[in-house]
Parts: sequence; C-alpha cells; structure tokens
Amino acid sequence: MRIISGTHKGRVVRPGKFFKDRPTTDIAKESLFNILNNQYSIEESNVLDLFTGSGSISYEFASRGASSVLSVDANYKYVEFIKSTARDFSFDNIIAVRSDVFRFVKGVKQQFDFIFADPPFGLNVLDQIPDLIFEHKILTDDGLFILEHPQEFNFSKHPNFKELRKYGRVNFSFFTDKKV
Repeated sequence: MRIISGTHKGRVVRPGKFFKDRPTTDIAKESLFNILNNQYSIEESNVLDLFTGSGSISYEFASRGASSVLSVDANYKYVEFIKSTARDFSFDNIIAVRSDVFRFVKGVKQQFDFIFADPPFGLNVLDQIPDLIFEHKILTDDGLFILEHPQEFNFSKHPNFKELRKYGRVNFSFFTDKKV
C-alpha cells in the first residue's frame, strides 16, 4: 500500500501479517482523491476516518494537507499501527482512537469537513451508517460524507445521497447535507 499524492507521495505503508481487513485498493483510492481534489479543498480541513483499518485513507488526507485527521477503529492493533506510522512519517495531524464507531459517532461533539467510512462489508448494520452520521450532525454544512460499500447496497434514495462512483468491486457513495 502506498500514499498516492501530497507531501508523502510514494511512501509505502506495510501493515504486517496481523492486518486481516481489505484495504481500499490504490486504484480506487487514487480515483476517489482525484474527485476530491477537483471538487473540494482538502487543505486545512478536518477529517474523520471511520473503520480506519490500516489508516490508508487517513495517510492520504494527512499527506494532502488536512489540518486534522481523526482515525477511529475498534481494533487495538490497527490503532497502534496507525499511531506508529503517523510517528514514523511525522504526521502530527493524525490522531488514532480505539473505539466502537457507533458509540464514537454518538458521543463526538466535533464537526468534520470530510467523513470517510469503510466498514466491514459483512457488517449487518452497514445500511444504517448514513443515518447515524446525519442524525448526530457531525458533518459541516458544506462537508462530504463518503461511504465505501459493496455493490449490493443502493443508497440513491437516501435524502442526503449525492452520487455513486464504482471502481471494480469498490463502491463509493457520496452524501451531503442537502437541507442547507
């Protein structure tokens, strides 16, 4: 896994054998960040990375100048790996937190410009994540929520749905607060 662009472009991240989850592919990640770079400003933004896993998305936002990146995962080893990698790469803008994502979202008092969630594809409440984000008002008025999910999920009828992008087996649904 590598960092696609920014101050740490080309740096390789090796999570190790303990990492069992499916990281976002480099092709999908590059396509996602091409969209973000063309439509939004990442610099000086506040980012929340839920179900962060290896931290791949967090490193990408940090490398591209986000002010802060809060990486949340329930797995202790993943969180410790992100903390170690952030230290090794001098990413002072990344904070990794071990927490159940649903509990974290319900308790966080901060708002974010970008929220990215890559839940386990087998998660039985994956379809409830957009409602969780908008019910707890943790996205800024002009912010963007991105949910990575398998193709069998269709969020197009969600009131905050903006668009869907597909990259092989990887699907990104984009959501905004359309009420503003």
